[in-house]
Amino acid sequence: MMIRTAIATAAVSLIAACGSMAPMMTSYSQANLPATVQVPAGNKVAMETVGMGDITYQCNAKKDMAGQFEWVFVGPDAKLMDRGGKQVGKYYGPPATWEAMDGSKLTAVQLAVAPNMPGSIPLQLVKGNPAMGSGAMQGVTYIQRVNTQGGVAPAAPCTVANLSAKQVVKYQADYIFYKAM
Repeated sequence: MMIRTAIATAAVSLIAACGSMAPMMTSYSQANLPATVQVPAGNKVAMETVGMGDITYQCNAKKDMAGQFEWVFVGPDAKLMDRGGKQVGKYYGPPATWEAMDGSKLTAVQLAVAPNMPGSIPLQLVKGNPAMGSGAMQGVTYIQRVNTQGGVAPAAPCTVANLSAKQVVKYQADYIFYKAM
């Protein structure tokens, strides 16, 4: 009877331990992305984040088109969260800047965009500039913006009546950071 109780206790402990384990994280796969926004071979995922925040647009006159107006991208302001929901950085601009909680940060140069579903900003691939400060952003070679939701220019009219007005729209996107292998 004592052996049976010990075995049952061990089994319950093992099941409880397995149930509290974090699920295995698989590395991000870019296989289903358009080729234009895929990261070149020789780089590996260093960090996966979810950016949640705002994008600001401003109503401006169209260049060289008298009497016509358009919403123009001003910049983002988002928190970068890890897959567990903990804030690990922020994304803001201009210039577009990714900053880790450890103070390291970098800017980047856009290489390509690809359309996403209607009502969402495009997918994007940028090449990282050298990081400022040491930490998580040091050595980042590329950043992909994928799984975008929202963030497109406002639907409100942009006219002479609201020239220079700013509108803020919500958005969410995954930012995948890569480093050279």
